[in-house]
Amino acid sequence: MVHVVGLGDDGPAGLAPRARRQVQAATLLCGGERHLAFFAEHPAERFVLRANLDALVERLAAAEPPERPVVLASGDPCFYGIAPLLARRLGPGRVVVEPHVGSVPLAFARLGESWHDAVVLSAHGRPLAPLLPRALAAPKVAFLTDERNTPAAIAAGLLAAGAAERPAHVFEHLGGAAERHTACTLSDLPGRAFAPLNVLVLLAAGGTLLVGSADPTAGAARGDVPADAGMFGRPESAYAHRDGQITKAEVRAVSLSKLRLRPGAVVWDVGAGCGSVSVEAAALAVGGQVYAVERDPAQFAHLQANAARFAPGLAIVAGEAPEALDALPDPDAVFLGGTGGRLEALLACATARLRPGGRLVANFATLEHLQAALGWLRARGWACELVQLGVARGGDLAGLTHLVAQNPVFVLAAWRPAPDGGAPA
Repeated sequence: MVHVVGLGDDGPAGLAPRARRQVQAATLLCGGERHLAFFAEHPAERFVLRANLDALVERLAAAEPPERPVVLASGDPCFYGIAPLLARRLGPGRVVVEPHVGSVPLAFARLGESWHDAVVLSAHGRPLAPLLPRALAAPKVAFLTDERNTPAAIAAGLLAAGAAERPAHVFEHLGGAAERHTACTLSDLPGRAFAPLNVLVLLAAGGTLLVGSADPTAGAARGDVPADAGMFGRPESAYAHRDGQITKAEVRAVSLSKLRLRPGAVVWDVGAGCGSVSVEAAALAVGGQVYAVERDPAQFAHLQANAARFAPGLAIVAGEAPEALDALPDPDAVFLGGTGGRLEALLACATARLRPGGRLVANFATLEHLQAALGWLRARGWACELVQLGVARGGDLAGLTHLVAQNPVFVLAAWRPAPDGGAPA
């Protein structure tokens, strides 16, 4: 039997009696150098855990009674920890977990705040960019940090992505003698240094949304997205674009709803233009990856600017589709915003590469292109759903309100029918 014991920054003093007995009886003590240093006088054989997980598993698998192996870990070993890996490799019947209070619940306890409704993100040994859209959309978020993705670096990334001002709390050495709590705001963090052992908590500022300037007038003055624009269906004015060449907010909202994006989805936005659909798809496909493909240099520059501001984790691909799609992973959803005169080639690529249950959505402004796409898809047995959007927006007329019609757009959604003839969920 392998016991995995969670430790706090107070070391042995914080162990529950049962966990303490397991450590005291250990004949093989495994863990990082910091964890093992708490038990410098322990007579057990030591295994220092570094980048040698396979060797650790091999050693634990070979342990037979009367050996008593114990693996030391931080906090709750099942929370971004080693315990699930050991259970998978050794078998759950061979692993007993003795959790400690982790840094995240301890941080929220210090604040007197609930954490069941918080988004918890680990930037420890992981790239930061894919985490930023989730943090932007969360009213309450906690970050596990590391030497590279420090509170300062995380704050700088969020601010560059358009985050509004909000309360920030950094807790260092939680539960230990050197515990320290720094309460500030998000914009205070860049450039500040903290102990390597820390957790960052961000809270909502009086219930305000998290994207855009905290001061709406300041945002309007510099062309930023307004504070109330939210993460979905932003107005066209929020994005850098060329001569009105952008998917309008209402069309964007319907198109994204037809894609039925789920967390973890891989999405292609082909003919991405300035990237408005890609940016908002990234906020819906949390934990997945959106690939924005664009061939036009001027549009590509706008795409880069919008991605840097709103969706730093967006994967931007410069090139002509479908050739530019060859190296991309198979998608769960494909949006065709532009076809560049290669409609059939793009349809052939998308339908061949879409994963089971995937959906294709395309926007068309002309009947001819719509009919060509419908005919091609139906001839190959794909189910189709068509929506025609005729949007009128309120405008001023001598101090009164009249409706200004926008150009109608056809939104075509298609999917490979399920064996029972139904549509995918």
